[in-house]
Amino acid sequence: MLRNVLSALPARNLQVVSVRYKQKKYPKADKKLQAAAESLSARGFLRPTKPWDPPANIEETITKICSSKGLNTDAQFDALETKFAVLKACFEETGYDVPNSLLHTIESVADLKEFYKTPVDTATPFDALKRMELPKNLYVQPDYVRFKPDKDNIFKGISAFPKSSTIVTGLKYRKKYEGYTAKRSWP
Repeated sequence: MLRNVLSALPARNLQVVSVRYKQKKYPKADKKLQAAAESLSARGFLRPTKPWDPPANIEETITKICSSKGLNTDAQFDALETKFAVLKACFEETGYDVPNSLLHTIESVADLKEFYKTPVDTATPFDALKRMELPKNLYVQPDYVRFKPDKDNIFKGISAFPKSSTIVTGLKYRKKYEGYTAKRSWP
């Protein structure tokens, strides 16, 4: 069926781009929109969001804001102007706004309360692992340590791999880490 639809459209005016498992059509002339869509689809869990720890009285705050706008606690947002006014008032009161990617999910006051009650932690899994209480025999080392026989204090310069060199190939890390060339013959 998709082929029939695509064959009916002029091929030179539209381009089909896969974004988040859905087929989106963009005009070929609008390359900025296409690049932005591809950029958004390629991002992982490190999106730029602010952390949010909801205060204890967040439900009362949202109820007060909604009642000042003339909405009940179980009301739906019928007009976009009302939804915008309530969301703007919530942002001004709490300092935390609803991201654009979640605006379509908030259709009622109950949805708004559920959004503001949910805490947001922006730490990556690796950062969360560093903050966890780990068993005594497990240690997370954030920056790796390179073996240098002349600067080693733990193993007295004796390597487990005596003929293996440590080669730093990247230009960025040559300034940070020093390489080591192992002796090829036994002493």
